[in-house]
Amino acid sequence: MSIALFDFDNTYARELEGFYVPWKGAEVPAPKMIRFNHELAVELGLNADTLDSDAGAEIFAGHVAPEGATPLAMAYAGHQFGGFSPQLGDGRALLLGEVIDAQGQRRDIHLKGSGRTPFSRGGDGKAVLGPVLREYVIGEAMHALHVPTTRALAAVTTGEKILRQDGPEPGAVLARVASSHLRVGTFQFFAARGETERLRQLADYAIARHYAELADRPDRYLGLLSAVRDRQAALIASWMHLGFVHGVMNTDNMTISGETIDYGPCAFIDAYDLAAVFSSIDHQGRYAYGNQPQIAQWNLARLAETLLDLINPDDSEDAVRQATEAVNGFPAAYERAWLDGLRAKLGLATAEEGDMALGEALLAIMHTAGADFTRVFRSLSTAAMGDASRTRALFENPSQIDAWLEGFQARLAREPGSAEDRAAAMNRVNPVYIPRNHMVEAALQSATGGDLAPFERLVEVLADPFTERAGLDVFALGAPTGFGPYTTFCGT
Repeated sequence: MSIALFDFDNTYARELEGFYVPWKGAEVPAPKMIRFNHELAVELGLNADTLDSDAGAEIFAGHVAPEGATPLAMAYAGHQFGGFSPQLGDGRALLLGEVIDAQGQRRDIHLKGSGRTPFSRGGDGKAVLGPVLREYVIGEAMHALHVPTTRALAAVTTGEKILRQDGPEPGAVLARVASSHLRVGTFQFFAARGETERLRQLADYAIARHYAELADRPDRYLGLLSAVRDRQAALIASWMHLGFVHGVMNTDNMTISGETIDYGPCAFIDAYDLAAVFSSIDHQGRYAYGNQPQIAQWNLARLAETLLDLINPDDSEDAVRQATEAVNGFPAAYERAWLDGLRAKLGLATAEEGDMALGEALLAIMHTAGADFTRVFRSLSTAAMGDASRTRALFENPSQIDAWLEGFQARLAREPGSAEDRAAAMNRVNPVYIPRNHMVEAALQSATGGDLAPFERLVEVLADPFTERAGLDVFALGAPTGFGPYTTFCGT
């Protein structure tokens, strides 16, 4: 069966033979479209009405390969919780192909949960509905929050029951879109095998696809390392600005493009806490909220190791020196991105030496008081207009924040522009609505039980996170008393 619905141009399959295994999705009994992203489909130049159909469900379940697709399972390795696995790969996923979107950007269309591949490592290759919808809702929320991210094009059920720890669950597949699925682990796969020429081929492909300005530079491989460093520094800073905890920052989950990928045991903090951990398998807190910048640098060092023979094939010591300098530049790149975002959250358009201390003092007070991270920052636009009551009300003992508010007002007094413009700018970066853990969990439980209405409502609210709307107060609140410690799972 052949369906001509995509204008594919599959460079990965065409140019990187030996970097993947051609494969096809498993047959499934009754694919059904659960959620189709019309907005994203139009952005990709696809016919949304045609694909939001039974025929589209068959494609996005992996059951039918559309005309022009070259389904393949990508090869990659990775450090998982610090331990190296020389072969991971797409164990339950397929790259269908690439399309050029309305802005002329190349985008992957990738299926997650479409069945076993040669990289499955003993798994069943399947996904279940809850984790698929988690990735859908959180990925789309991150996009609306202006965080570089993979996105969800479609979620389909397969008509199967998949056995998991808590019993059988509805089988599902996610169709995911990314500017590419190149990972640090992709480079590690070939480095571990000593395949320098394939590493060069991969690096040149990554440069052409994501960093074309480097293509003609003699130091392009060092330039690639530095460019990935800067994008990852900006990405992790954006996570920290929103209280996002990825939960599984393995090197196979760090993209070369600088996009967030794989929303498994992820969560958002309510109260500010650098030690916050939600993942059921992160027993040592390796990927805690506050550790994310350091882990990103550690992952970057693993990328650097794979590029040494390309950076200077004639002098390994010089290659190490140059790569080390690039990796050691991460803290400064991250601090710049973090401080720029922090100033924006505080309504500061100019820079003063004490701005970092001002922001860190607020975070320390929030941590001590257990105040809600998102709500406090959102309330500061009202404080910037001269009314601090909304901020004070978020602290059980308002006197804890009073001295800080005085310093904040004094700092704002040295800013140009009107208070109204400043408050509006703050409200464009400090969201009202984030994917609150308890709301996400309730929506997923309802969906697994057959009621998609809470999930649909949550997706709708999170699509416009910066606009406060009447009747949506419940979506802006932290977890209710009794929700208890929140634990997330990888969803495999």
